[in-house]
Amino acid sequence: MQEIPAALSIAGSDSGGGAGIQADLKTFAALGVYGTSVVTAVTAQNLDCITDIQNLRPAIVAHQLCAVLSGYPVRAIKTGMLPTTAIITAVSKILSSRPLLPLVIDPVLRSSSGFPLLSAQALRILKQRLFPLATLITPNIPEAESLAGCPITDEKGMAEAASLLYRLFHVPVMLKGGHLLGEAADFYEDGTQQLRFAAARITGVDTHGSGCTLSAAITASLAMGLSLPAAISNAKAFMTRTLQDPLHLSPDRSIINHFPGPEPSR
Repeated sequence: MQEIPAALSIAGSDSGGGAGIQADLKTFAALGVYGTSVVTAVTAQNLDCITDIQNLRPAIVAHQLCAVLSGYPVRAIKTGMLPTTAIITAVSKILSSRPLLPLVIDPVLRSSSGFPLLSAQALRILKQRLFPLATLITPNIPEAESLAGCPITDEKGMAEAASLLYRLFHVPVMLKGGHLLGEAADFYEDGTQQLRFAAARITGVDTHGSGCTLSAAITASLAMGLSLPAAISNAKAFMTRTLQDPLHLSPDRSIINHFPGPEPSR
């Protein structure tokens, strides 16, 4: 009997299903990993905007997390939207007792539509309490600019920012380059090597939830036992397929397909 690896997402709920917990669970399932979840907030949102947010009580977040960790053989964890200092503190306190469990932190500061999701104070606590526990942090360019305190306008700036973030936090970094033009290039830095992961940029698809999906795919790959660079490469290939084989909601709107067709044979 073959055992299925389990992964955990600690994030907010997206009522549109394209980001947050929903995107993470779809990604886990697509990659053959059993998905578990801890909901930190409920959002009222669609592809265009967020209209309301209800943050959960830190106690219920902690109770969800303890229930999952005690009841499932979780092999990797990712965090997404952690909206308050109290929630970050509760999560970091529990995860600090599991230092060997791979942890991918997607430092969600704003939604793709620009809605602020983390206060400056909460960001300080995130960096102080949770970043030291991470196996990998996966900021996009605006998030990396906030964390590093410098503008990023090209790939040279991405490479320099990835190195700076590693020096600041002593945690491997995968800086996502979706906000730039040209190739869809991401930069990985772990203090001993820097790697560039690139794919052709795919246009005409709404990329809402792409950051969540990519970090969830890395988490699923770690749960399957892949090394960190191999997990990023596997996730990057999956992310490309979700955009190459999109879902068509209407004649003028295509979205990420979390269950794309198989990778083309070479």
